[in-house]
Amino acid sequence: MQKQKPIFDKRIFWDVDFNKINYEKYPAWVIVRVFERGDIQDIKQLRRYYGDKLIKKEIVKAKYIEFETMQFLSAIYQIPKQKFRCYTEKQLRGEHSLY
Repeated sequence: MQKQKPIFDKRIFWDVDFNKINYEKYPAWVIVRVFERGDIQDIKQLRRYYGDKLIKKEIVKAKYIEFETMQFLSAIYQIPKQKFRCYTEKQLRGEHSLY
């Protein structure tokens, strides 16, 4: 039996063909996009479709997550920010100087 696809607001995926999104092939991309641009209903759909175990696995491996989103994910899933790839790689690169 196949899971019913999640129902997301199309504004989250404004830059791609919404009907061609491959939820199975690109879970990390979908997960990050929904947390960064979705609302509470979108996040509920995401959790129903993927489950928290897969979400946790994918968010810690993501190359880029906006800092505020990473802080939020760290808090709700109780994952130290040092476990996030996007955080550790940013620390290695350092920030750009304003001067």
